[in-house]
Amino acid sequence: MRGVRIFAQRTRRGRRVLPVTLACGLLAAPGAPANAESRDIGRDTLPANDGWAAADGGTTGGSSADDAHVFTVRNRTELVRALDGGSATSKIIKVAGTIDANTDDSGKRLDCDDYATGGYGLRKYLAAYDPRTWGVAKPSGPQEEARQASAAAQASRVELAVGSNTTIVGLGDSAVLKGASLQVRDADNVIVRNLELRDAYDCFPVWQPNTGGLGDWKTAYDTLWLRGATHVWIDHVTASDKGHPDEDEPTHFGRNYLRHDGLLDITNASDLVTVSWSRFADHDKAMLIGNGDTATGDRGKLRVTLHHNEFESVVQRAPRVRFGQVHVYNNRYVVPADAHDYRYSLGISTESAVHAENNAFTTPGHIEVADLVKSWNGTALHQSGTLFNGFPVDLLAIHNAYNSGSERDLTADVGWTPTLHGTVDSAAKADRDVERGAGAGRIR
Repeated sequence: MRGVRIFAQRTRRGRRVLPVTLACGLLAAPGAPANAESRDIGRDTLPANDGWAAADGGTTGGSSADDAHVFTVRNRTELVRALDGGSATSKIIKVAGTIDANTDDSGKRLDCDDYATGGYGLRKYLAAYDPRTWGVAKPSGPQEEARQASAAAQASRVELAVGSNTTIVGLGDSAVLKGASLQVRDADNVIVRNLELRDAYDCFPVWQPNTGGLGDWKTAYDTLWLRGATHVWIDHVTASDKGHPDEDEPTHFGRNYLRHDGLLDITNASDLVTVSWSRFADHDKAMLIGNGDTATGDRGKLRVTLHHNEFESVVQRAPRVRFGQVHVYNNRYVVPADAHDYRYSLGISTESAVHAENNAFTTPGHIEVADLVKSWNGTALHQSGTLFNGFPVDLLAIHNAYNSGSERDLTADVGWTPTLHGTVDSAAKADRDVERGAGAGRIR
């Protein structure tokens, strides 16, 4: 590739490690301007006023990293080494090709049987905790202990800590991180861009007898999890269950044997986050902002902007919000014609303050406007400029009219007005632009 120079860099210990691309010719979608090919997005910072992550000094990620901390990674071992245990050293990590987190240090693919230990077996687990004989007590004993040990073995491979002052970007239009759970925990100033995050598959779900009244399966891994994270910009990311859709999993104890948790969860007092031009697809619980009704430490935090994102074939949580001031504008929601399990898109929960404007929804005939919003202890929702199958609608008025018998009416006063944002386009324009431009490989 012209304009690209690749050097071997050394760690502070002097050992030869990863190739580093300088003046890297990155990307853009087919038909992008030629000058995009000479642009190094690893040095990009969040533009001024681009959502909540632009507040209080903005978000720069690893843009100031010296050449010794700019890495091109092609496998899990190189990625782990570049992440440096979640250190706060300024770093830029460029993902080339497909990296599978479920591999050993030699690059050998690991499957669920490779992680199983202590005599764990799914058939044994189902026999041990069948509600007809076990009852409703929390699983305990040899098979649950074996499941926990097996789960810990997988977690040691797929959970990847992202530290402060880090930028992770995909090279070209086909960079993929498969099977991983990227975790930004108690870190500040992080950028993740132009990367497909795929199939954070849990080999060892746990049975929870009392969940939802009938019990349910709980999985461990969010594709991207912000926990106590601040100043985070997620841009042109594609997140999905590609390869292992939960709908293809069997039923055990009368419940779908789920293998995936959230695509993006923002919890534990995370704050000042912008999610832009990203695509969330083919998943159940897409995005959770605030993880519990009793997490009062989240008050004054969880300030998040979601703009120009696509939510396609998502069952619920797009997003579900507790406590946070969340600006949701110019997003595109698509429910496929054959959807049979759609629940809602906007979840209004305890002390949430969602300001939604100029979003577009496309759904099949059996899904109505009243289905788009769900409230649990919520009190308010600001909405304006909403399009539903091409027609303007008032989400708030319709929600209150159709759900007044089962949920309290929501008011329009969320107590704040967004000021950090770019141009808010019409929902119709945003719908077209997001369809063409959201997701990995489409930075222009």
